[in-house]
This record gives sequence, C-alpha cells and structure tokens, in this order.
Amino acid sequence: MNRSSVTQYIQSSLVAVGLVLGGVLSVSAQTSPKAAAPVAVESANIFSIAPDANTDPKYADQNNGERAKVQPGNNAPIWRQVGAGVSGYSSLPASQAPEAGNLIQPFVQYPGAKLTNAGEAWRQVRNNWIIPYGGSLLLIAALAIALFYYGKGTLKLHGAETGRKIERFTPLERAAHWTNAIAFVCLAVSGAVIAFGKFFILPVIGTALFGWLTYALKNLHNFAGPLFAVSLIIVFVTFIKDNWPSKEDITWLLKGGGLLSGHEVPSHRFNAGEKVVFWFGVLGLGVIVVASGLVLDKLIPGLIYERGTMQIANMVHGVATVLMMVMFMGHIYMGTIGMQGAYSAMRDGYVDETWAKEHHELWYNDIKAGKIPAQRSAEASAHGGTASTSASA
Repeated sequence: MNRSSVTQYIQSSLVAVGLVLGGVLSVSAQTSPKAAAPVAVESANIFSIAPDANTDPKYADQNNGERAKVQPGNNAPIWRQVGAGVSGYSSLPASQAPEAGNLIQPFVQYPGAKLTNAGEAWRQVRNNWIIPYGGSLLLIAALAIALFYYGKGTLKLHGAETGRKIERFTPLERAAHWTNAIAFVCLAVSGAVIAFGKFFILPVIGTALFGWLTYALKNLHNFAGPLFAVSLIIVFVTFIKDNWPSKEDITWLLKGGGLLSGHEVPSHRFNAGEKVVFWFGVLGLGVIVVASGLVLDKLIPGLIYERGTMQIANMVHGVATVLMMVMFMGHIYMGTIGMQGAYSAMRDGYVDETWAKEHHELWYNDIKAGKIPAQRSAEASAHGGTASTSASA
C-alpha cells in the first residue's frame, strides 16, 4: 500500500469507531435508569401547563396552595388578597401598629380620584387637585388684592382727626389677637413652603438647603399648631359678644360695605365682613383646621391612627387651610395697608373719633349715647389725646 492508501484507511476506521461508540451511548442513555431529580426548585414553563387549568369553576376562588397544584409559580391569589387590603399576621401590638400586617390599603374612591387603593387615591387628590388648584387660588387672591390696592390705594379718612381717642381694643383683646395672628402667619408660611416650596424655592436654593428649610419649618408648624388652637379659642370667646348678626349687616352685605361707592355703610363695632371672617373663618374653618391638624400631630387620645385616617385628615386640612389663608389674606390687607388707622388700632388699642364715625358709625353713636364706654380698660388713656366720653362733643 502506498502512503495515500494508508491515510484513507485510517480515516475510514476512525469514522467507523465513532459511529459505533455513538450508537452504544445512545442505547445506554435510553435503557439506563432515570437520574435523581435536582434539589433546586424548577420553575414551570407556562406553555407546558395544561390548557384547561382555568376551566375549573372554582378557579377564581382558589387559594395560593390550590393554584400551585395546577399552575406552579402562579401566585396571583395571594397578591390579589394583598391588593384587596387583606391583613396578615403581625406580632406587633395593634395599639402601636394597627396596620403592621397590612401591605396595601383596600380600594376606595375619594372625590376627584379614581377607584384605586387608598394610598394612590390620596396621592391623586393631593397632587391633581389640592396642590394645583389650592396654589392657584392663593395666587389669584394675592393678585386680586394687589389690583385692588393699585386701583384704590389705602382707604383714607374723609374728615380731619379730632385728637380725641376711643379705646377700640383692650390689652387682653390685643394680646389674644396678636398671639393668634403670629401663630397663623407661622403656620401659613411653613405650610405654604412645605406644600408648594418644591416648585418655586427648591430650584433656586437646591436640595440640601431646601431639605434643611422644610425640616425646620415642619417643626415650627408642629409647635405653632397647638398655640394657634388655644389662642383661637380665646379669640372666639373674647370677641363673640360683638359679632352676633344684626339686621344692619344685610344692608352692609348688599352694598358690599361701600368699598366701590367710597361711602362706608354704617355698622356696629364689627361690620358684616368682619363677622363673616369671625364665624366662617375663625369658628368654621378654624375648628376644621385645628381638628385635622391635631389628628395629623397624633394629639387626640384614643384615636386609632391608621393610614386612611391620616390621609383623610391631610386632605381636609389642606382644603380648609387654603380657604382660611385666602380669607385671612383679605383680613390682613384691610388691617394693615388697606385702611388708614386700622393697624394702629390693633397695635395701640385706640382710634380717633373721626375713624370710629366713618368706619363704624353705629358703634360710635352708641358710645356718644353712653351705651358703650369709650374707655373700657383701666389702662391710662395717653395715646395722643384723652379718651372720649359720652359728654365730649
């Protein structure tokens, strides 16, 4: 044999040996016993599951164990329970952690939100309604006040001051008012920054400084809240006697207080506009704001502080505070730059006779008639003149 023939022969022999060995191994694999199952958990192939697994009439009612028998790896039942708000077991005491075993709240539908779990519904109401529309309402109110001041300016006295003073607010009344006013400003500023600050402050000062600012204001808010609540009660008790509605209030409201005509409608110590602020702002919104704030601060004893409770309190608190801020913005404007002599009346306690006659004519007439004393406190009347008496001209 030549060299070429030898090479071909060797190659043919190797191919034949390979075919024989392959056949033997194939037969051995078919006839050998099945190997032991692996220890690790194997996931199921969804395409290899029996197509009639969901034809069972009780398929939708299966628990997680029953579902695993027909569809291994399908944990839909347990997650459906979690999404429906079903609570599991927790060793934490219910008094301290009432929802420790609950992962997702049940479905609710708050006003302005879709039917979804309570946490998402609260987020929708806050982000889609309270924040954008509440912020817009505050801006509209501020713009309206600015335009009114631009058009009208400060309401000046028409007559000359007499130099004779009437005590409009006693020291107790002023102390109650200023305490409540300062607490309100602290709450309004801190609340506005916490709610809207990320839109107009965060881009300017950055995250680090904004985080410090909101943390400080949050603590200020929490401490000013109880002070506001207590002072609000004192203000209500102090001023209620002069805020009862009267028949003259109807005329004042129909004529808008005379702001547009330039001639103020006669009123008693407080006009109808101030009475609206007192009853609707101080009492109505004040009670709602304080009550919801105490819930958020967890200061009401015996109340179970669940997420749903806090979410509802947060929404109520947000709406009520925005309305209160809008109403008090007008009150603050009229008590400062909007009317000549109004700020000094609350600062010093006294007003000139001309001021009393022009802005609260019925109250002035009662003083002149001796029905109301011109000097109600024991404080010496040395505020630019002697306090007026019923005998003064």
